[in-house]
Amino acid sequence: MALLPEVKKHYGKQLFFINGAWLEPQSGSWEENKNPATGEEISRFAAATSEEARAAVEAAHRAFATWKEVPIRDRARLLFDMRAKFEEHFEQMCRVLTQDHGRTIGESRGSVRRVIENIESACSAVYGLSKENEHVEQLARGIDQYLTWEPLGAFLIITPGNIPMHAWSSFVPYALAAGCTVVVSPSRQDPLAAEYICRVAQEAGFPPGVINMIHGGRNINKEILMQPDIKGVGFIGSNRAGHELFQLCGKLGKTSSINGNGKNHVVVMPDADLDEASRWLLRSCFGMAGQRCLGTDNVVVIGDIYDGLKSKLKEAAAAMKIGYGLDEETNLGPMATRSGREQVELWIEKSLSEGAGIVLDGRNVKVTGYEKGYFLGPTILEDVNVDMSTAREEAFGPVAALIRCDDLDTAIQWINTKTNMGHSACIMTGSGKDARKFVREVNVGNVGVNLGVPQPYAFFPLGSRRESFLGSAKSRMGSMRLFMDEKTVCTRWV
Repeated sequence: MALLPEVKKHYGKQLFFINGAWLEPQSGSWEENKNPATGEEISRFAAATSEEARAAVEAAHRAFATWKEVPIRDRARLLFDMRAKFEEHFEQMCRVLTQDHGRTIGESRGSVRRVIENIESACSAVYGLSKENEHVEQLARGIDQYLTWEPLGAFLIITPGNIPMHAWSSFVPYALAAGCTVVVSPSRQDPLAAEYICRVAQEAGFPPGVINMIHGGRNINKEILMQPDIKGVGFIGSNRAGHELFQLCGKLGKTSSINGNGKNHVVVMPDADLDEASRWLLRSCFGMAGQRCLGTDNVVVIGDIYDGLKSKLKEAAAAMKIGYGLDEETNLGPMATRSGREQVELWIEKSLSEGAGIVLDGRNVKVTGYEKGYFLGPTILEDVNVDMSTAREEAFGPVAALIRCDDLDTAIQWINTKTNMGHSACIMTGSGKDARKFVREVNVGNVGVNLGVPQPYAFFPLGSRRESFLGSAKSRMGSMRLFMDEKTVCTRWV
């Protein structure tokens, strides 16, 4: 298969989208946005000023007054039209995402398909609003009572660098379905993907101010959240930034959905099919260059299969083709940023200094023709124990840390106590009894059986727990409770 053509070599200056218009930033201070595979500039972007942030908030607040009154069927029609636009631009969006983030084209296609599924889920949520309402007649003599859900207003949506499009779709379509408006502040790691998804969404014809987007940063995000007209925040990113936002929401009395870091596990039982397990682990540990919220770097191996699994995983990982994600034969693309790669390399060095061994070392990988890219090959560590920082801190890169374990009870105890994060955990087994025990006892929000990444479908919430989630509502379908509040009405007409 040939290298797919880029949509553009360079996309020029990136603009802000405020009140239905694309505007050039006022600061005049432009930053480079580079293709992680080539290390070459593909666009330039600028951070918003306080005045631009306030303008976006004011636009969203003004638009809310009319958007909330748009009939449900008309909101649904616009969401269906947006879905059609995403299908129309599907391949372009995938290639832009690969250029901007670095993932393979197959991973981009999967991600954009998840975006479309979230829009479909939001469409169903629009028509499902009436099901949330409750009506009781003759509650007392002559008294009826009913419950309704109403949209809250304008929201800040902050998307991360690892899933810029998928995270957008985990909140924005649901906010629009609920009758809310948004100000989107994407990560500075891959701003082009964030702008492109906004452009495609707006082709559906949403009224001015319903969707707004600026390139901000931590300080601008806090400033936006502090505006009285912003009712809450949907966030996916680091625990550090998430905790700051959550504390600010507490002080301000605002709602939030804060999705942070993870430290995920895959448990491989003695009866697992090791060929299948090694294939699932490729996706879990090395997919998206390890920059995946529900990906894994802790592989807990039960019993005497350790050497067999290590051998098969090493062979499969060493065979992965590393390169530019627009090459359809590529299995592993670059890290999204140079600094991200450097952080993972430091994480590996720290693990080795703590006593871990190395089975496969991806730190010195060279990709012909892409010498300036941010590539890191698949890396497998062994002799890892659960008291090492390696086993407790998220690598966020293409790393698998093999951990020996005697039995399932101990593995579950480690997952529940050795880390305070609770995104996901998977078990690979042929035993229904062991699988059921694992599902019931493991204290994480997303559980997988005989797969590597327990990704919930769009109409299920992302069920993360403990330090991996803070707030009043989960993302995706669960975010409908972020964007709406209950109103109970008691009437007497008799």
